[in-house]
Amino acid sequence: MKAYFIAILTLFTCIATVVRAQQMSELENRIDSLLNGKKATVGIAVWTDKGDMLRYNDHVHFPLLSVFKFHVALAVLDKMDKQSISLDSIVSIKASQMLPNTYSPLRKKFPDQDFTITLRELMQYSISQSDNNACDILFRVFGGPAATDEYLRGMGLRDFAIEATEDDMHRNLADCYRNWTTPLEAVRLLEWLVSGKAAKGAYRDFIEQTMISCQTGRDRLPAPLASTKAVIGHKTGTGDRNGKGQIIGTNDIGFVFLPDGRRYSIAVLVRDSEESEQATARIIADISEAVYRYVSGER
Repeated sequence: MKAYFIAILTLFTCIATVVRAQQMSELENRIDSLLNGKKATVGIAVWTDKGDMLRYNDHVHFPLLSVFKFHVALAVLDKMDKQSISLDSIVSIKASQMLPNTYSPLRKKFPDQDFTITLRELMQYSISQSDNNACDILFRVFGGPAATDEYLRGMGLRDFAIEATEDDMHRNLADCYRNWTTPLEAVRLLEWLVSGKAAKGAYRDFIEQTMISCQTGRDRLPAPLASTKAVIGHKTGTGDRNGKGQIIGTNDIGFVFLPDGRRYSIAVLVRDSEESEQATARIIADISEAVYRYVSGER
């Protein structure tokens, strides 16, 4: 009798595996259809809590742009954890550190003045509002791009590089390509966050909630989820146009929690797009919808 039940269980497991493989194939076909004719290089990675994985153009190096602020935050939180530094620790900022001609809500709040701010607020500006000055201040306090790169390699990431600051990229557009990732490595880092490997305890809760409150890119990964009960935490990256008139990068990576307890991580990275800004963002939103329907079963 025991052997009979084991055989039945094995049969159902095999059937479920075949069904999921067929559904994944349908998702891949849907993505192919969505990208047909698009004048851009698109990379995608999806990792579900059931172990399903999708990789699309994973051999390509995609410019991270402001997505790397997520990487920076994890490196900073790791150092804070090891050195018992509180999120409410105060940082003193000089007016001269607030660079002009760059995206910075923080500079608008404190124009042409010295001020103090907590590390918590500084990272919230960097992640939730994608503030360039906030990110580069975190670099100055915690060791620069090299320290972030070293931390991530120590964790086991390999297919990425972080070499330039926001100011570097602003001064020379070619430097935007120096910070790069493959889609899978971006998703791997998201999975490490959600699982508690990349940040722990209150630090993990903080970065997760900060990403959930992200104010940028609502027309990208979050767009098709707005009418659902799914919860998404994400980080965007947006580039200028290069010398060829292409958008260097339009990115969004994030984790999604479904109401029934299932979850998945997703990265959609668009490089050298010749489409409009709106059409490029729509590529990300359409892929996000297709993945959501696959995971949730709403086909």
